[in-house]
This record gives sequence, structure tokens and C-alpha cells, in this order.
Amino acid sequence: MTILKTAVLDLKNYINGKWQTSSSNEVVPVINPATQEIIARAPRATMEETETAISVAKATFESGVWSDLTAQERASYLFKIADIIDERAEELTILETMDNGKLKAEAAFDIADAASCFRYYAGLVQHPDGETYQVPGPVQAMVVREPVGVAGLIVPWNFPLLMSVWKIAPALATGNTIVFKPAEVTPVTATKLFEIIEEAGIPKGVANMVMGRGTVVGQTIAESKDVDIVSFTGSTDVGRSIMRAAAGNLKKISLELGGKSPNIVFADADLETAVDYGLFGIFFGAGQVCSSGSRILVEESIHDEYVKRYVERAKKIKVGPGLASDSHMGAIVSEAQMNGILKYIEIGKQEGATLAAGGYRLVDDGLDKGFFIAPTVFTDVTADMRIVQEEIFGPVVVIQKFKNEEEAIKLANDTDYGLAGGVFSNDGARALRVIKKVRAGITWVNDYHPTYVEAPWGGYKQSGIGRSLGKYGLDEYQEIKQININLDVKPIGWFPN
Repeated sequence: MTILKTAVLDLKNYINGKWQTSSSNEVVPVINPATQEIIARAPRATMEETETAISVAKATFESGVWSDLTAQERASYLFKIADIIDERAEELTILETMDNGKLKAEAAFDIADAASCFRYYAGLVQHPDGETYQVPGPVQAMVVREPVGVAGLIVPWNFPLLMSVWKIAPALATGNTIVFKPAEVTPVTATKLFEIIEEAGIPKGVANMVMGRGTVVGQTIAESKDVDIVSFTGSTDVGRSIMRAAAGNLKKISLELGGKSPNIVFADADLETAVDYGLFGIFFGAGQVCSSGSRILVEESIHDEYVKRYVERAKKIKVGPGLASDSHMGAIVSEAQMNGILKYIEIGKQEGATLAAGGYRLVDDGLDKGFFIAPTVFTDVTADMRIVQEEIFGPVVVIQKFKNEEEAIKLANDTDYGLAGGVFSNDGARALRVIKKVRAGITWVNDYHPTYVEAPWGGYKQSGIGRSLGKYGLDEYQEIKQININLDVKPIGWFPN
């Protein structure tokens, strides 16, 4: 197999319409996780450079060069961005695969979804969005929606381009200016996206990108009094720090955080379908998906047969480089992430769970050059185990057993998280009854993982605050204003002359 090689890219920050290196002179190598080859070098911006980007975004917002455009005018830019993404889809797909380690087929879906997201918000922002009210007296009352102002956008590494677009598209559509921070380990396609934004002709200062450490760039964005909303996707621990930092000026926050999502299988489910989606729910994206079905709950009477079929199929999954046509699952994004996953596997063994499949790093057939872990299955787990309670964010699944519907619901909700969940049953009434009891924001029945730009994305409990996508994605980046117009202009006469 031949792995595509490209020249090492020298990435730069994008501030006020200019590509800039960092005064820190710190450069971070960006590694292809399938080969450990350097594919790019990224700058580490300073706090001062981040503050400059914020100042530029604020001044640009206040100038009205973007916020005062009509919805139709802003939409025209978003449509153009989508068209350019389509034109460069193959390039973006390959770079996304090399940047993150995911399969090329997965990356291709992400790129197509990114273009669709821009088109969706370009269309949605042109829909009527005001309200009028009948109130006492000669007054016309109305509600209008306005941009929040400067949006600080911080994205994770698991969907480098798509997650960027999920935030950038609605933020720009509603007239905000942005200061964007990509993940340090996967900044390549984000840079390409900003090249496309520049090519589309969006006015300088509207979209700014600053690369670097979360403790420097991310913290500065979260603390700044000139940032009006911070939207973050990532770990729950970092989400807490974002909340604390954002308290300084009580800015709006949108947090899409961790998950430990249940996938409930009842005895009357179609077994092959439930097994198939059970595999897809956790091993898609090598388990590096916040909504992964990392806990499979199986009714007692079919538990053993489910586990047997599940383990047989898990062992057939071919793990390899994302650009290899015969790979079913790609690489882990970084060595640090891989080591963290392997540590959890050891914890699972120490806790007494049965390791039914996988549980090790793959090094044969040239895989030692990258970061690969075999699909891993734990059985005989208990609810108090760390591998059941804590987010592993890798290709590791735990299979739990339940006796009845009541216990299934109790186990499903028995974590601090509430991002996603699924139910498999051919009893439609029970499936709906149970899924309504699952405390999670994104759910499926006889299905798992599909994402739609038209639908809200976000979780309950410690899985976050707010919702992305759909019309809710616009609401996140808008303020709501009440306007009351007196139609009979004369003195009120409340006080004596």
C-alpha cells in the first residue's frame, strides 16, 4: 500500500485578513497519526496575539461591515464558501484523513456535510425571524434577533473541519465576527477553510484564526471582556474551566462536552441489526466520537448470544491507515490519546472486567509506525467500574446486562453524562417509552450515529449547555431584543405640569 505524501505545510494565524507567524517563534509539528510523518508545522500564538485578534473582531463588528449586511448578502458569501469546499473536496478529504487518522470514507462524508452546513445556514438565515405582539394601548410591540457580537469558537480534534463549520457557519450567518481556535493536533483543514473564506471575499477582520495552546489562546478567548459568546466542544473538565473563565463578563456560553452513551438492546430486537449498529456505534471513528455508544446494555435472555456475535465481528475489523482502501477503522489521533486509551484498558482489567476482544496496540504489518488499537470489548462489568463511568474516547466498549425495562433505564442514566443514547426493539411503544426516559439530548431508535444539520445537537447533565445545529444553532449566536413603538406620540401626563 502506498501512502500519499505531501510537502510539509507551514501554517499561519489569520488575523485581520493577513496570514501571520507568531512572535513566540514556537512551532508545533503536526503528525499523521497513521505514519508519524510530519505533515505540517503550526505556530503557537501568544496571549497578546490572541488579544489582537479579539480587538480586530470587535472593531470589525462595530464597524458594521459584516453585521449591517442584509441576511441575503451574508448568505451569498456562505453559498460561495460551500461551492469552493465542493470544488476542493478531494484535497480536503485527503488532508483530513492525514490530519486526524480517520478513514478516507469518513472524511469524505465530513467534507460533504461541511458544505451542506454552510448552505443550510445560508438558507435558514433568510427566513423570517421576527415576532409582533398585540399589547394594550397605541403601541406596536415586536421582537427582533441581532448578532451577539464577537464569537470565540474553540473546536476539538475528532472532526477538525466539520466541527469548525458547525460553529463558523451559524456565527457568520447571523452577523457575528469570530475568533477561531483549532485543536493543536489537527489544524490543517481549518487552515484550508480560512483560505476558502478568504477566497470567498468575506471582509477582513470578520473571520480570525489563532492557533496555540488551550491554556493560552483558549483561556484568553474565554476570559476576554470583548468576547460576547464562547462556543466550545471538548472534554467536560475543560468545559468547566471555560465556564469559570467566562464568568468574568457573564458572556454567553455554548458547551458540547463528553459522553458515555448507552445503547439499549431488548430481547425482541432484530439481533443482527442490533449487533451491527452496536459495532458502528463505538468503532466508527475509532471511538473518538463524543456521542459513541460506548455502553451496550443487553437484555439478559439474549446477552450471551449478542456477546458471541458481537465479539466475532469485532475481531474481523481490519484496522489500518485511513487512506488504505481495505481499512475498516483508522488510527488514534495522537500518541498521547493512544496511551490514555491503553491506560483505561489496563484499568478495566484491574477492575475485574472480562476482556473479550482486543485490548492492545497493533504493531504488525507496519502499523507500529502509527497509533492503532485493536477494537476492544469488555464484558462482566459492573456499574461502579471506571471503564463504565468515565469517557475513554477510543475503540473500547463495555457490555452490560439488564433484566427488565426498569433496570435498563436505570443503568442507562447511571452516569454523569447525558449526550446520546439508542434503543433497539421491535416493540414500537416500548422503544418510544424507553427513549423518552433516557436522559440524553441526541437519541435514536433502531439506529445509531446519524447526524443531521437540521436537528439540535447537545446534551443533558455534564454533557454540556446549549444546542448546536438546526435553528437552535442560530439562536446560540443571536441576542433577542424587544422593541416597543408608541403610535400616538404625545406627553404621557404622569406628572403635573
